[in-house]
Amino acid sequence: MDIRHFRYFLAVARQRNFTRAAEQLGIAPPTLSRQIQDMESELGTRLFLRQQRDVKLTEAGAALLIEAEATVRQFEFAQRNAQRAGRGDIGHIELGYVASAVFCGLLQKQVQAFSRACPDVSLNVRESPMATLPAMVLDGRFDLGYVRSPMTLPEGLEAIRLDEEGFVLALSTESWLCRLPGIGPEHLQNETFILPEQISGTLQVAAAGEFSPTLGAQPGGLVAVIALVSLGQGVAVVPESVIGHVGLPGVVYRPINGCNAASWLSLIHRRFEKSAAVMRFIEQVRHR
Repeated sequence: MDIRHFRYFLAVARQRNFTRAAEQLGIAPPTLSRQIQDMESELGTRLFLRQQRDVKLTEAGAALLIEAEATVRQFEFAQRNAQRAGRGDIGHIELGYVASAVFCGLLQKQVQAFSRACPDVSLNVRESPMATLPAMVLDGRFDLGYVRSPMTLPEGLEAIRLDEEGFVLALSTESWLCRLPGIGPEHLQNETFILPEQISGTLQVAAAGEFSPTLGAQPGGLVAVIALVSLGQGVAVVPESVIGHVGLPGVVYRPINGCNAASWLSLIHRRFEKSAAVMRFIEQVRHR
């Protein structure tokens, strides 16, 4: 017996008539009758009592009815789940991000949009050091990652370029730079630069000022960077989205005049991704 036999059995049990059951199933009544006879032969017991106009379940048929209904329901549930998984409607995604993806609001916007579209896909979202995030996506510890570009990616990863933003200077309120009406790259050549995870802004500012920067600590996330600035350990070139989101005592943010340095967020993913749920997220981001 297979699932088709259970469906035939249920149709007859519900209709209590072979002709009506055959019409419902879209098969000829003799074919349906033979299939039920095959079931009875395999089980070694009668399932129906044939009467002139209709049929009724035997005790064995009544016992089978409960299990057949449960079996068909489970089979159909398994089919639907497989189809939904194939479409990316269900599944699980491990998502890593750098802090600036939160400060600019992009991470919240895209994750919430995806959760509305695919409420049955579970998302585990974790902040991660940017230096290790690409390798973690490549080896499967993350499925996707939000990083700040430009950055060099290992073979096997691709990046979708997202929102671009400029840089600002984070400096201590005790710094002499606060007394200037405007701060340009040329004013920073004698400063020590606290380095965020993405150092391209620092390098672009130094290039605009035509000097080699004095590099200080690289403590990790943006909050740690700005904390060192508040302690008077140096200045930092940070994404402008930190303004209004990371405010520490003793720190101010100032624009850098005459410098068009910029960076952008990227969503990184494996080049030959196979998970339908992950591909669904990627396609949503591509067509945002």
